[in-house]
Amino acid sequence: KRHDMAQSKTEARLPLAGVRVVDFSRLLPGPWCTQMLGDLGAEVVKVEQPGAGDVARHNPPSYRESSVYFNSVNRNKRSLSLDLSKPRGREVAHRLIARADIVIESFRRGVPAKLGIDYDTARKLKPDIIYCSITGFGQTGAYARIPGHDLVVQAATGLIAAAANGGTATVPGFQAGDYAAAAYATIGILAALNRRRDTGMPCYIDTSMFDSLFSMCNIVLTSGMAHIAGNRGAQAMEVWGGNPRYSIYTAQDGRAVAVSLLEARIWKSFCDLIGRPDLVSADESHSDRHSSHGERAAIYRKAIQDYCGSMPRDLLIEKMLAADIPISPVNSADEALEDIHVRDRKLIEWVEHPLEGRIPQIANPLGVSGLTDTQRSVAPALGADNDAILSELGFGDAERASLRSDNIIGT
Repeated sequence: KRHDMAQSKTEARLPLAGVRVVDFSRLLPGPWCTQMLGDLGAEVVKVEQPGAGDVARHNPPSYRESSVYFNSVNRNKRSLSLDLSKPRGREVAHRLIARADIVIESFRRGVPAKLGIDYDTARKLKPDIIYCSITGFGQTGAYARIPGHDLVVQAATGLIAAAANGGTATVPGFQAGDYAAAAYATIGILAALNRRRDTGMPCYIDTSMFDSLFSMCNIVLTSGMAHIAGNRGAQAMEVWGGNPRYSIYTAQDGRAVAVSLLEARIWKSFCDLIGRPDLVSADESHSDRHSSHGERAAIYRKAIQDYCGSMPRDLLIEKMLAADIPISPVNSADEALEDIHVRDRKLIEWVEHPLEGRIPQIANPLGVSGLTDTQRSVAPALGADNDAILSELGFGDAERASLRSDNIIGT
């Protein structure tokens, strides 16, 4: 069925129809990247250790049996369980690589070479291979040997300290480092594919969570950039809660709302709406947009809180929507999934899972542009496609039985 799905993608001429991906990655950045490639039409084979498989399979919560998290980053793939520590397992991996266009792995530095699936080996097997390594801190540098976890990456880039805004640093609620690396890996692979089409060149892509997130911290690092350029007295951009017009407030029922009244035009609309035209300053400049607003800050903050606190959250949001003013609810996970805008944009899709029944999936936002597959296959069970993939690689019935009995591909 999964092979039929891959064939239908080719017929539909999705952007990556006919492209073959071997995915040795685990957890989040690599699987999110390969899921995106699968959504774009690539045929993705996910290679996992027999027994436990990708450890993300065991992350809570579950639908009934399978992990919600694992299902969210592994659709449109086939699964091959394969013990890479054994020579016969590496033989299977080499056949996969030899027919692949892209290889992705997320092992610690040096591990792919020990397993015989490193870039040098892959290039001998497929001279024009595109090979992407995803690690926490890259293949070189002082931190290269540190295991890549999102928390330490965010801390090292300066993002956590910036968000603390001089207060106590807290654990972030979003895996920014993981998703930054996943995004850059996807971009790099697509760029390498485009170049290979013209030149036939292979490519080794050294993607690190740190580098990727650091490159996205251009706003976070603006003060530091000014300092190292010699301007020690430069005013900091205020986007971390010190700006009263860009902050979190509480409605009458105690529920939080996010207020973004940065631009002078939007601020005037809000002030007119609440009957406080006296809060509008005729001499407000463009540089005030991301400032703390100095002595006016306390006045602004009180006026905004007084208005937000004068009515329940849902009524407040209804009024703001009607006036096109950017004040939004601070949604819980349940509320976000049920949000009217999520419904209007069709961002939740329901798919049939062979074990779980009907389950929700977050839609790929490129689907509305016709760039991704809308007939999704759910995340595969561990080793679900062993026989089909091995047959495609030329392993006969007896060889497959031998690989199974020796636990090279699991039982």
